[in-house]
Amino acid sequence: MWHSGRLLLTCLTVVCAISAEHPTLASRELKTAADRIVAGAKAQLSWGTKYDSAYYVIPYPNGDLPKDKGVCTDVVVRALRHAGYDLQQLIHEDMRKNFDKYPQNWGNKGPDRNIDHRRTPNQMTFFQRQGISLTTKVSRENLGEWKPGDFVFWKLPNGMNHVGVLSDKRNHKGMPLIIHNLSTTREEEVLEAWKIIGHYRYPKEQR
Repeated sequence: MWHSGRLLLTCLTVVCAISAEHPTLASRELKTAADRIVAGAKAQLSWGTKYDSAYYVIPYPNGDLPKDKGVCTDVVVRALRHAGYDLQQLIHEDMRKNFDKYPQNWGNKGPDRNIDHRRTPNQMTFFQRQGISLTTKVSRENLGEWKPGDFVFWKLPNGMNHVGVLSDKRNHKGMPLIIHNLSTTREEEVLEAWKIIGHYRYPKEQR
């Protein structure tokens, strides 16, 4: 019995050491992509990120702003990167091959890897092309179609687009909370706060 206990303790010690050295590997083995997306979004709640829509020159691939800066689209970029998907590179490569498929709203003559992935119309286009387009209707009957790790896009009253990540938390009515950034990154009950214009799941095979 004593030997069995010592063996179990040794095994647990080894497992903990491996997990500490390779935390992303452990999470990928134990969780779905959706779980990792939600975890990546939730991690941002403690960053104190302030809304900053300025243009930044960032590295490529895996480029990012400082943690204390960002907009709504950066919540999505950072959540997906936590799950192992670099949206900066994914959108840039798709735009290089299919530039005419993306909105031409900024007078740009070609892809810009510093900013393209941080624009809501481009994210929507990418998810429509490479992900799964889902219902934009919210009712008691279809709440099960709104799953953690999904992305929701709105049209705000001022005409601007906005995006958030569905949390794994729900309110007492079963409505999922949203992790988003309009001023700072928060987890709130805002699914029906504005007009929903898009609901997507990426990657397709995450569940």
